[in-house]
Amino acid sequence: MSSELNILALYGLYTALVLILKVSGMMSQLGMGYLLSSRDEQRSLRGITGRLDRALSNSITAMTLFAPAILILAAKDAFTPGTLTAAKAFLLARVLYVPAYGFGIIGLRTLLWLAGFAATVFLYLVALAA
Repeated sequence: MSSELNILALYGLYTALVLILKVSGMMSQLGMGYLLSSRDEQRSLRGITGRLDRALSNSITAMTLFAPAILILAAKDAFTPGTLTAAKAFLLARVLYVPAYGFGIIGLRTLLWLAGFAATVFLYLVALAA
């Protein structure tokens, strides 16, 4: 398995960890009874749990953009040192993005989002050129 594919797998595991953190916060705020219910009554999440919820949603969106780029490159056997650097930059940016969002570090959060997005766009451009 290539390093880029390993990075994709690591990002999937990291996203699962963020989900676990979000659910832990939900249990504290909303209680197990509500989580086990049909949740017909909409309740909002506050503070860091609410920000983790939004960061998780953003992380899933990032995964839906990042994964196809990596899989296209794998199918084309087009991995390069540049694609490895871009995949590492994506992973680092996304791993730092969640705590930046969770703790409300707005400027840093935006820069990290841009870095991850730029790395993803680069991967698509390489895939198209291959």
